[in-house]
Amino acid sequence: MSFSGTRIAIVTGSAQGIGRALALRLADDGFNVGVNDVSSKKDLLMKLVEEINAKGRKACILPADISKEEEVAGMVETVVREFGSLDVMVANGAIFLAKPILETSVEDWDRIQSVNCRGTFLCYKHAAKQMIAQGRGGKIIGASSTLGRQNEGGMTVYGASKGAIIQLTQGAAREWGSLGITVNCYAPGTVDTPLLRSLIADPNDPNFSANLALKRVGKPEDITGIVSFLASKDADWITGQSFGVNGGQFFN
Repeated sequence: MSFSGTRIAIVTGSAQGIGRALALRLADDGFNVGVNDVSSKKDLLMKLVEEINAKGRKACILPADISKEEEVAGMVETVVREFGSLDVMVANGAIFLAKPILETSVEDWDRIQSVNCRGTFLCYKHAAKQMIAQGRGGKIIGASSTLGRQNEGGMTVYGASKGAIIQLTQGAAREWGSLGITVNCYAPGTVDTPLLRSLIADPNDPNFSANLALKRVGKPEDITGIVSFLASKDADWITGQSFGVNGGQFFN
């Protein structure tokens, strides 16, 4: 079923970094956007809403813990109540862990999996339920990682959570394809975000980017193009795919 009205997107984990850049890009693309993060980042979300409004688009704040099903369901219900529908879900929200396996506790494992895996699963599930009810398909886009495709020591648990998203994406694409819902994911490499700067003194040190073909770490804006494309009509015949955006850190 075709649709000519304003399209609506949700971007999770959008208070800063890649998620923030994605929300702004989708606003530039003409979307009204529901912006999500945990409630402690509400002030950052308010600033993001102001920037989206300044672009002539509408936005609403969706504070929620994506690891909790009732909060994800409420997030989708709120954006539909505010804007009337949901056309694109960008399940970007995640947390990071850098520990060797032998130093990783069960609690560490459960926390990473609950946010990165369960959170993405819940976003996919409740977005799909809404899109199916609307009857005109939709776009679901998840965040994997370079580490989900080629893991490294010290980040195994995080990489495992991101590798699972590739499998989740493929399965969901099979289940919902006949309903007009496409499901894809993007796999960023090393990107200069507040998280990276909390781990590394100078992400722009040439020694740090020596193994990237393009010889620089990414910017959040480097990730937005692939998501913009996957959210567009031009990607209507693309589903179940994982797209590496990593500056040539490694090749498929």
